[in-house]
Parts: sequence; structure tokens; C-alpha cells
Amino acid sequence: MSGQAYSIEMPQVWRSPVVVASPHSGAFYPDSFVAQSILDAKRLRSSEDAFVDRLFAAAPQLGMPMLTATLPRAFVDLNRSCEELDPALIEGVTRRGQNPRVASGLGVIPRVVANGRTIYRGKIPLAEARARIDDYWYPYHCALQRLLDSSHARFGETILVDCHSMPHEAVEGISAKPSKRPEVVLGDRFGAAADGWVIDAVEAAFSRAGFRVARNSPFAGAYITQTYGRPSRRQHAIQVEIDRSLYMDEVAIVPNARFAQVRAQLTQAIRDLSALGSEERPVAAE
Repeated sequence: MSGQAYSIEMPQVWRSPVVVASPHSGAFYPDSFVAQSILDAKRLRSSEDAFVDRLFAAAPQLGMPMLTATLPRAFVDLNRSCEELDPALIEGVTRRGQNPRVASGLGVIPRVVANGRTIYRGKIPLAEARARIDDYWYPYHCALQRLLDSSHARFGETILVDCHSMPHEAVEGISAKPSKRPEVVLGDRFGAAADGWVIDAVEAAFSRAGFRVARNSPFAGAYITQTYGRPSRRQHAIQVEIDRSLYMDEVAIVPNARFAQVRAQLTQAIRDLSALGSEERPVAAE
């Protein structure tokens, strides 16, 4: 099934409580948005989690539904609260105590892309910002919650694997030795978004697939992990960040020579994750 704001690929047989999502790999840039921007198309794409949906594309064949955003993060950021409106960008928004994300231009309607590059020539109307939220933000989040509710009803538990990519520079400062830098960073809000057995299982799956894995540093999870991680309700959420330099040329924004290898490793990891809750009897997807 599909919608303007997202696409959902359902498994032929829903075998696992894991739900895979990619909120930042959307690559449809409306002409009107591109015309508004002072950036060229390539710079607009610099904050996109390019190709993450392709890296995890095996999820439905392995018995898990996959939700993917259609529109890019630079247009509307689905990993922010819909209330995180930036008064420096949006006309009519009252300036009040702002969190650091909004202050830096990374609210629900971003003012900047990677490296602080400004997207727009000036401000945009509040009505336009609200329309983006109504047309894209709400539909995506409603679809996500429906999938999690359906998974929970089938298996008694659900695990959201929220897939992202990070610029290589985000991990360069962690260690002077490349062999000590993580290739995958898992975020569970320091235990608030998932039970311990869940994060342990996710880390083990990525480690067995050949990745160096870290937890919660430099990324612990943002709005989606914080909102949907409710372990007391048996609804868990893990954010997965993959070093972009593993699979793509970050400047040209094209897959590199290792893309197929990294995708195979990730397929191995999510195959292992699909076994979580495997004691539940599979139910044919509707």
C-alpha cells in the first residue's frame, strides 16, 4: 500500500514483531520546494539518509513490514515533533524557549541542511509549514503507529527499528584509530526506549554481521525513538545509524563499490532480528 507521504511494503507472511522504518531516505523533491531554495539539488540532498531504504529493502521478504518516507528530510523532518517550529524561518511563530535543535535550524521544517547551509532566501508562511505537517508529517506517524499496533496485536510485543545514516565526520572524533570508530550506532535513549534484552539482541545482530557497534554515542535517538519507545507497554524502539562512508560517496551522493557488500551485511543483521518473537505463530499479512 502507499500514500503520498510514505510507502509501506508488507511481508507476504508477517513473521516478526519487528517493524522497520526509514524516515529520512525520502528523495522526492517537489519542484516548488527546489525553486524556493538558494541551494542546488545536490546540496539540498546533503542531509538526506540516501539509499537507507535500499539497504534495508530485504525486510519484507524476511517477514517484517517496512515503512519509508517519500519526501526528504529537508522538506519536513519526520524525526522532530510537529511543534518544533522555527521562528527564524516561519512567519508568525512566537519566539519562546527553544530547544537546541530548533535554535540551530533543525526543527520540523528545517532552515538548514548539513554543515549549516541555509535552505531558503527568506521566511516561509506559517500556512505553508502547517500544510507540510498536515499532508506529510501526520500521515507518516499515523501509519507508523498503525503498524506498531498491528504488530503488538499479533505478537504481544513490537520492536521498531528506525533506520538512519550518519556522516562519517560524526564518528571521526571518537578515536584517532579508524579501527576503534563505530560503524553502526544504536540509540535507545540510554535504556528509556527499549528493554535491555532488545538492545542486546540488536547489538548482537549487527556485530555478527561484521559491524563495529556502539550505543547512544554520538546519537541516542531523537523524536521517534523517544515517542514510540514504550517498553512498559512492550513497545520498543531502537534508532540505527550507519556510517555513510561505508556504502556511498558522501560528496557525489552515489553508492560506492562496497554498497552491495554492506547491504548483504545488513540483510544478515535484519534476518537475525526477524527471529525475535519467533515463538509466535506467523499470521498471513492482510
